[in-house]
Amino acid sequence: MTQPAAEIFKAYDIRGIVDKSLTVETVRAIGHALGSEAKARAQKTIVIGRDGRHSGPAFAQALAAGINAAGIDVIDIGCVATPITYFAAYHLDTHSCVSITGSHNPPEYNGLKMVLGGQTLYGAMIQDLRRRIIENDLTQGSGTLTHTDVRGAYIERIVSDVKLARPMKIVLDSGNGVAGNTAPELYKKLGCELIELFSEVDGDFPNHHPDPSKPENLEDVIHALKTSDAEIGLAFDGDGDRLGVVTKDGEIIYPDRQLMLFAADVLSRVPGGQIIYDVKCTRNLATWVRKHGGVPLMWNTGHALVKAKLRETGAPLAGEMSGHMFFKERWYGFDDGLYTGVRLLEILSRSPDANAILKALPDAVSTPELNIKMAEGEPVQLVEKLKAASFDGEVERITIDGLRVEYADGFGLARSSNTTPVVVLRFEADDAAALSRIQQDFRRALHEAWPGVNLPF
Repeated sequence: MTQPAAEIFKAYDIRGIVDKSLTVETVRAIGHALGSEAKARAQKTIVIGRDGRHSGPAFAQALAAGINAAGIDVIDIGCVATPITYFAAYHLDTHSCVSITGSHNPPEYNGLKMVLGGQTLYGAMIQDLRRRIIENDLTQGSGTLTHTDVRGAYIERIVSDVKLARPMKIVLDSGNGVAGNTAPELYKKLGCELIELFSEVDGDFPNHHPDPSKPENLEDVIHALKTSDAEIGLAFDGDGDRLGVVTKDGEIIYPDRQLMLFAADVLSRVPGGQIIYDVKCTRNLATWVRKHGGVPLMWNTGHALVKAKLRETGAPLAGEMSGHMFFKERWYGFDDGLYTGVRLLEILSRSPDANAILKALPDAVSTPELNIKMAEGEPVQLVEKLKAASFDGEVERITIDGLRVEYADGFGLARSSNTTPVVVLRFEADDAAALSRIQQDFRRALHEAWPGVNLPF
């Protein structure tokens, strides 16, 4: 085949535009490379699942054929949320799986999230698949293909463990993503009464973009809460591995505040446990985790990197600002938006007023994620130059992932995105005046590091 496009091999997954950078032929070749790598790791079977995109069925067929050609067996579990594919790797005892998904990207995209022997592939491991294709470093064989459905087992596993203290009425927005074919049934079995929004799986996403990290995509949930007697709103991204949460009065509870609630709950059963969170999260988290008897651990952004750290440390819980939550306590440690929502309701159902519980979580004045768009390669250079700058009132600097400058009353963050050529910025402070001062300090340092840079704040 022709060489696969280099740009589809991303930091955490494979992702491209259907029939342009990502074709059926390319997916088959990637399957053959993945099967060959599985062989090298002594794996025998790979589970594949797919989201609701129109290109999914053809890609699943091609991927299975490629994996089979390497002599590895395939179990196809059909159209399911990405976390259900992860679950199947445990449930079917394969420890390896691929989710064919474009996640929250527009309809013309699709991609692959890959796990071999319990390890999420990222970075150099993904680049090595491309090398295998180019060098024809491929094993030959003839694996088998079988089909099965694990959604019932997934629902049963959760419902057998999680019990709500009282029935709850909730708004559930699947955004026409693949979560819509499992989430309503799961939440009904938990005893919830639902107001369902956009549960029909539709790869065109006709109602709104399935990305709950963007406030504009939660407007339908907010409206449904205001015009009904539902007490909380949950929204999933396109492949069901991330969750958005909205209170009765329309406030969005961002993932770093959700993580506080989960941390307090988990630490009540795992005293002294480590709680991992990424560099974009609120500085209130560390204080909160310590207060509840845990050990806070800040780590790099990126779901694959957080999962790797979780495996290494044995921590019971981790979370990212982007909305990926990883429960190892009572679950498997992979990111699962449907399960995260279930754990949230388990906690909130113990109180007669879910709204009050959520709104009582510590908060700060903060910006959303801000992006400086640059040419390929420039974001890394800018962040490196910024590390040499001095900052007024700096208390501590953290350089595990970009540069996070801690002040007595807030923080500023600049990091190079691993997925697109942008510098990601985020600011938080105790009050608006402090936020303005910190942003001004960063503005000066950024202009000195990169004269003429176009800032989004």
